[in-house]
Amino acid sequence: MRAATAFTTLLTASLLALTAHAEPVRIGVAAPLSGPSAILGEQVKAGAQLAAAKVGASLVVADDRCTAEGGAKAAQGFVDAKVSVATGFLCTEAIEAALPVLKAASIPVITVGVRTDSLTELHDKTGWLVFRLGPRGDGERNAAAAILTRLWNDELFAIVDDGTIYGRELAESLRASAEQAGLKPVFFDTYRPQLDNQVALIGRLRKAGATHVFVGGDGEDIAVMGRDAASLGIDIVFAGGETLRIADRAVPPAKGTLMVAPPEWSTIANPEMRAAFEAANTMTDGYTLPGYAAVEIADAAARLASAGGKPVADVLTGQDFDTAIGKIRFDAKGDLSESPFRLFRFDGTNYLPVETQ
Repeated sequence: MRAATAFTTLLTASLLALTAHAEPVRIGVAAPLSGPSAILGEQVKAGAQLAAAKVGASLVVADDRCTAEGGAKAAQGFVDAKVSVATGFLCTEAIEAALPVLKAASIPVITVGVRTDSLTELHDKTGWLVFRLGPRGDGERNAAAAILTRLWNDELFAIVDDGTIYGRELAESLRASAEQAGLKPVFFDTYRPQLDNQVALIGRLRKAGATHVFVGGDGEDIAVMGRDAASLGIDIVFAGGETLRIADRAVPPAKGTLMVAPPEWSTIANPEMRAAFEAANTMTDGYTLPGYAAVEIADAAARLASAGGKPVADVLTGQDFDTAIGKIRFDAKGDLSESPFRLFRFDGTNYLPVETQ
């Protein structure tokens, strides 16, 4: 027994020594570092650099310029540099041009911002080695439909949209989900967006008896509806999607307004993480934390793959990774195994999470 324990201790020490002297994992970071999206690209880069400093990884940074040409060039640079994993990529055009190049070199990609459904939906057809750290394009409407159908099961609810593709898809998804659950909205219509007031719409909603209203449209329109309902003395709970998260608004949302959206990553970063970012004079806003998390995952996956003699892409699938934005797991297609969308309620100042279980 003592001999076995001694051997285990020696093996553990040997592995730690090998890890300490191992070559740093080389990770590619592609982001728009020039052009109109440069401010977002700099967020990705800043987060990646902080993570690399912590885990001891080596970065190869490329400006993909949010273009197909830039994406292909960045990918070839990663192949030439022999990176183990590529991260970043905020634009569909750039990543779609990069993926065939990276696939040929068996380099998996962790994108922090591209939501295009086909990126992972066509996984079996394309064979692209892509993993999505953010939500899918259909994630918002699927989450809104699932959450609100359950939440408003006993409510007189209405559904309105602004006639845009975005608004109509949100509204139709909720309507279809409600009908499958045996529910029917008391009012369903398209409203005129960007008006100074929505008094006429509020009047129609009152006549229909609606007490809860989902709005597929702009956050400012939802705020105007809430203001006008309150001014008329009508008690209506309004709900919408991510567009409610607007920094500058002429009209604030009504207290009690519901929002279906992913959390702001800066609000879930632990105090130690926030302190590290502050010490580096780096904000935790935007894509900084996802950029950080992507490098954490890439480094951990590359080391696990090396230790186990497996391709990195195989390790990325079905494995839990502890990151700056929480525990992350990718499914077989490369999407997040759990939707990041949650329900929030406006308290008059901030959107606070709502327990929906």
